Amino acid sequence: MRVRTPRTDYRLAHLRERSAPADPFRLFGRWFRSVLAQGGQDPHAMVVATADRRGRPSARAMLLKAWGPDGFVFASNYASRKAREMAASRRAAMLFYWPGRQRQVRIEGRVARVPPRESDAIWADRPRDAQLGAWASPQSRRLAGRETLERRLARVTARFAGRPVPRPAGWGGYRLVPDRIEFWQGRASRLHDRLSYERGRRGWTRVRLAP
Repeated sequence: MRVRTPRTDYRLAHLRERSAPADPFRLFGRWFRSVLAQGGQDPHAMVVATADRRGRPSARAMLLKAWGPDGFVFASNYASRKAREMAASRRAAMLFYWPGRQRQVRIEGRVARVPPRESDAIWADRPRDAQLGAWASPQSRRLAGRETLERRLARVTARFAGRPVPRPAGWGGYRLVPDRIEFWQGRASRLHDRLSYERGRRGWTRVRLAP
């Protein structure tokens, strides 16, 4: 089946070196806030990619929990496929795509679990039904059927009835500390803007890449 390339309106701001900050986190914050202000799209949505010991990649859509100069935080079951792959390689990649602004941000770096206290704070922000779901789901493992999952949910719902749901020992946050961040701004004629920041011993180096 042939897929037609959609027509896109690229009448948006350019990404120029002279106006781009030396610190990539400042530029990320500027773009992130612009998506928040635009509304209608969750700027926290991203794709997290990992790879196993053989180099076979896998990717999944997730939500950003926090970010700052120390890195980008997300949460997972510690026994999930992505968790096992991150444990093996200690690395991961992220992709943010904001079509309304014709912008992408690609992030690569080392990843590790956050301290328990930080995981507790992430857990406390989750809705109760999501907390119960995390207890019920043996993430990435095979199930005999949907009914199995529903029975597990019913058991944990009864178990924690009338009291707070504690964070499972096998669930928590991860922080990706980037060594490379690329900003992509859509432009006409497929001559898109790409600015890549790479971390070195003396800080960040910024270069322009061909589209």
